[in-house]
Amino acid sequence: MPKKKKFEVQPDESISSCIERMEREGYIPARRTEEPVFQEVERDGEMVIEPCGRRITFEGKLKS
Repeated sequence: MPKKKKFEVQPDESISSCIERMEREGYIPARRTEEPVFQEVERDGEMVIEPCGRRITFEGKLKS
């Protein structure tokens, strides 16, 4: 098993259930990162980029 592994919170999953999934696989959360997700929307004939969500990722460290 690798010492570190990334776990992404799925759209239909809560943060606590993602952490439970990590623990079932033998990892503990070491770092949490959030990235904004953008989409292009056309307004008044002009393309505008606006935020539409976020992506949460945990870095798991192997339990020893």
